[in-house]
Amino acid sequence: MPAELTTLVFDCADPAALAAFYAKALGWEVTSSDDDTVQLGGGPVGLGFQRVDGYRGPGWPDNAKHAHLDLRVGDLEEAIAEFRSLGATKPDFQPGGADWVVLADPEGHLFCLIPG
Repeated sequence: MPAELTTLVFDCADPAALAAFYAKALGWEVTSSDDDTVQLGGGPVGLGFQRVDGYRGPGWPDNAKHAHLDLRVGDLEEAIAEFRSLGATKPDFQPGGADWVVLADPEGHLFCLIPG
């Protein structure tokens, strides 16, 4: 039976702050929120952020596999600067060469910026 993907949910320590980061970075809007969860809409699927007590972000590089987002951007250098101004960090380990750049959101979730 086919299913429809509606939301990708991130565990985190501070759902409101992490949702604000992605809302600004993607130009999306908060569609619902409470003390423990925040939902964003504006893309092909929603993004959700849920509070997890004692949350620790993934390490990088890390032999354990984690999900991450790939985000296509027009100007890679400009996008890197904009995401960093919002609180993203750029890890030293960059396996993509000129094909993509790995960044981490304020809670350590990884995402890649892909020029295009």
